[in-house]
This record gives sequence, structure tokens and C-alpha cells, in this order.
Amino acid sequence: MNKLEIACFNLESALIAQENGADRVELCVEMNLGGITPSFELIKEARKQISIDLFVMIRPRGGNFVYSEEEFELMKNQISEIKKLNVNGFVFGILNSDNTVNKIQNKELVGLAKPFPCTFHRAFDEVVNPLGTLEELIECRFQTILTSGNAPNVNEGINQLERLVQKSNNRINIMPGGSLRSSNLQEIKNKTKANFFHSSAITDATEIANPIEIQKLKAILNA
Repeated sequence: MNKLEIACFNLESALIAQENGADRVELCVEMNLGGITPSFELIKEARKQISIDLFVMIRPRGGNFVYSEEEFELMKNQISEIKKLNVNGFVFGILNSDNTVNKIQNKELVGLAKPFPCTFHRAFDEVVNPLGTLEELIECRFQTILTSGNAPNVNEGINQLERLVQKSNNRINIMPGGSLRSSNLQEIKNKTKANFFHSSAITDATEIANPIEIQKLKAILNA
């Protein structure tokens, strides 16, 4: 069964996602930064009003995915505290300065997040050896990789997405995301054979998900 995750940058989008058939919300803020960790207040309010799965972004700032010791400590503290808010999972990703995966830090966060599943986010699209990195992320016990196929968007990364799904061999979910819309979902779905897809469903200059777009995405996935 194909599933849809909606990246939500505010409570309004999260409610729209739930009301229009999304399977999961990825909650973050600051769309212009590519998404960072939301406030505890926002997470609490979202959990109060949303019954579908709620994954929370753990990212202390925009920019690169190489973090200082202080930033890493903050990420650990955030996971420990947010676990208490009855969320369903976490989204993060830490790289080394040479764009390899920081296995030590990622493993520590995945362990800290237990029993909640973790998604490695689009930091994956910056790694130097994607197919090798796939194996490392399986070793780190991530359950999902959010990726545009190591390209700026899923249209350009479609062939790589297909390779990643094949190589994953159901050991980890490959979740295409990055300019994924109802206009290109059918092609991405057919070509990649992925079964979990990620979109903000934003179709204008706001940060609010479009309910009709979510319905269209779900209709394609359910067809």
C-alpha cells in the first residue's frame, strides 16, 4: 500500500494534511531554511489535534549538516524531551565535513530515539557515495531515507531513485521527495516502485499545504 507524508511548516498545514488523507506529517518550521526543529509548544498542539503519525524534524539550524558538539548535544536533548510528547518518529541527518555520514553521531541519535523510528533526511542528497551510504544508514538502523535521488529534485533524480529502491531491497524505505507534486507523482511512482512518498503539497507562495493537491496525490497513490 502506497503512503504519503506531508512536510508541514505550521499547524494549519498539519491539520489540512490529516483532513485530506495524508498518512503522516513531518513537522518542522522555517521553510526558507529547508526545515528546522519546531517548538515544543507547536509539537504539543499538533499532537493534541492530529491522530495520524507525527514525525518531528531534529535540525538545530539551516545550512550544512555538519554540527558542532554544542549543536549535537542540543539535538540529543531535543530527542529526549520530544519523546515525552507522544510523537511517532524523528527526522534528522548528520554528515562529516567530507560529505560522508557521521555514523557515530547518527547511531547515537537513533539509539536515543528508540523505540521510535527515524528517517534520514535530504542530507543524503549531498553524500559522495549514495549506494555505499545506503548500507551505512541500514547499519545505523534508520528505517527510511528521504531523498530526491542525489539531485535538486525528484524529476532529475528519478533514475537514481529507482537504483536506490532496488538496492534497498526492502531493508529500508526509500521515500522520494523534493518538488514532488501531483503533476509528476505518477511517473515517479511507476519508475521507482517506491511505496512511501513525501511532499509539502504547497502550490503557491505561502507555507500552507493545498488540500486539493493532497487529495490528488492520494488519488494517484491509491489508483
